[in-house]
Amino acid sequence: MINLDIKPLSANDMYLGRKVKSYKYKTFERKLLTLLPEQEVPEGELQLTIEVGLSSKLADVDNVLKPFIDCLQLKYGFNDKWIYNLLVSKRIVPKGEEYINFKIEEYEDGKDEEDTG
Repeated sequence: MINLDIKPLSANDMYLGRKVKSYKYKTFERKLLTLLPEQEVPEGELQLTIEVGLSSKLADVDNVLKPFIDCLQLKYGFNDKWIYNLLVSKRIVPKGEEYINFKIEEYEDGKDEEDTG
């Protein structure tokens, strides 16, 4: 793994001024909130696995993450600061067959095992 000694920049610090939701984003949010099933989200550290089916090889997979994760927070009432592990994959699909698959689960890797000795 390559180590870079630089503080990561938050997306919150990328732009000056107030961000306003676009019509496309409001429509996406409304539709997604109706599609998301009811489910319980574990408390504590989380692992989020996302697979996106995109119809363009030019589409950046990271561009779809923020709006999707923000909708998950809205629907399920958790804060994305609790996502400690994010697994993302992109699949190329025919136009009109785009999709998002996801799973939210407890993140186990960061937990110490209890000493039984």
